Amino acid sequence: MNRYTIIDETTWKRAQHCAVFRNCIEPSFCVTFDLDVTNFRRAIGRRGLSFTLALVYAVTECANSIEEFRYRFLNGNVVLFDKIDTAFTWLDADTELFKVVNVPFEGSMDEYVAAAKRAAEQQKVYFTGPLGIDVFQFSPLPWVTYRHISHTNAGNRENSTPLFDWGKFYEREGRYLLPFSVQVHHSFADGLHVGRLAEKVQDLLNRL
Repeated sequence: MNRYTIIDETTWKRAQHCAVFRNCIEPSFCVTFDLDVTNFRRAIGRRGLSFTLALVYAVTECANSIEEFRYRFLNGNVVLFDKIDTAFTWLDADTELFKVVNVPFEGSMDEYVAAAKRAAEQQKVYFTGPLGIDVFQFSPLPWVTYRHISHTNAGNRENSTPLFDWGKFYEREGRYLLPFSVQVHHSFADGLHVGRLAEKVQDLLNRL
């Protein structure tokens, strides 16, 4: 598990907001918006990178830079992780079943993509065990250009791991747009923070 700090909720600025949402029946919310991936597609194409894994890296880099995406519940406490790693779904072409692959977030984009591709190809089991809480979860849906997405709910109100999804990109007026979804626990993040992430990710995709 990555390093973390236990938050003193008596002085934490978000303590009241956290308490309001912590015990809600459904404490997470999900937002879908479009990302312009026109430049991103060209850039990773020139570098020979996987679209999926490069986007996992880009989103993780941006989400790690926003404190609100690194909060979690742990043993009844609120904790703030120094760094969050990645867990993504990967389709087994032979069985058409997905596996969940865990990869540390480290190195450059090219290094991460290479390591993630090796891990995905070498992993033989679908699930390696319960996911740790110090990950961002990614589950692309590249077969459908969707406008809304929902997720399974195991009933754990303190499951505060952000989920990131995206669908099939589409062309409009010469640009390629990608439906992208962010699900976060409302105890830790608001629409402001989702908007901040959207801006950061779009800026990074434009600059690659």
